[in-house]
Amino acid sequence: MALNLHRRHNGGQDAFTDVLFNALLGFAFMFVVAFALMNEPVESGKVDAKAEILVTVRWPDGHPDDIDTIVEDPRGKLVWYHNQDTGLMHLDRDDRGTTHDRIRIDGREIVNLLNQETVSIRALAPGQYVVNLLHYKANRGGPVPVTVKVEKLNPEVEVVYYGAHELTGAGQELTAVRFELGERGRVRDVNQDAKSLLVKAVGGKK
Repeated sequence: MALNLHRRHNGGQDAFTDVLFNALLGFAFMFVVAFALMNEPVESGKVDAKAEILVTVRWPDGHPDDIDTIVEDPRGKLVWYHNQDTGLMHLDRDDRGTTHDRIRIDGREIVNLLNQETVSIRALAPGQYVVNLLHYKANRGGPVPVTVKVEKLNPEVEVVYYGAHELTGAGQELTAVRFELGERGRVRDVNQDAKSLLVKAVGGKK
């Protein structure tokens, strides 16, 4: 009788051990599946954030005027507010002066006074690049000081161009800088020879 009780006792332990083991195995399996799903790349929404050259255009904080940046790449493609991605270039920030600068967070109105547009160039494609400024809308009147900075980012930051310009009225377009990239990504022939891009931009806008 004692032997039978002992066997029953061991049988109960074995069954409990099997259930516990299976439960742990199930949790481990679910953890592996969840981890794999979290780390699975979503190719359709993948964005390559790499930038080789960064163009930054700034005008006084809080100024109501809308200044636009138009950049032409060696293929003749334009990036600006009507076409914000060409594959090679991307308009990272389109700033419209004080328009849409107010947002509400937790019931409080926050004002972003920064006036800045940025364009990233994702690869060192050889050829000429043109950076133009367009005084799209004048809300205050009078001249607007605008600074333009072009930086080559890799393997270390190199300022290709930094300069101050002045826009005096709606519709005015000027060439801030033109530069060329050689076959190995070397910058050459930095100049300010005027080249209008607006007619081409408007004609090809989406």
